[in-house]
Amino acid sequence: MSVSDRDPPPRSVDVHGCDRLYRALTDCHRRIPAGPSREAACRHLNRSFAECLVGVACPRESDAVRSLCSSGGTALKRRQCQEAQLSLSACLSSHQTEL
Repeated sequence: MSVSDRDPPPRSVDVHGCDRLYRALTDCHRRIPAGPSREAACRHLNRSFAECLVGVACPRESDAVRSLCSSGGTALKRRQCQEAQLSLSACLSSHQTEL
């Protein structure tokens, strides 16, 4: 089962300012049956919602990745991009809970 085949998060999830994207994504999942057509139709909403949540959870780290990793560059910029990605990963890990 792919991620797009799963049901969206329950309505009680706290989406901290990403409400409009959350509603659009759940509406997309409700309207389109699971499978490749849903995956294609909801892809942009899924990505936008994920980016919104990451930005809310780790705003500084997310901004750093967006600015440092947006294009190629010198070896220094590539290293800074990798460091920013590592910081973002650590920040997101700190928000995870055991299931």
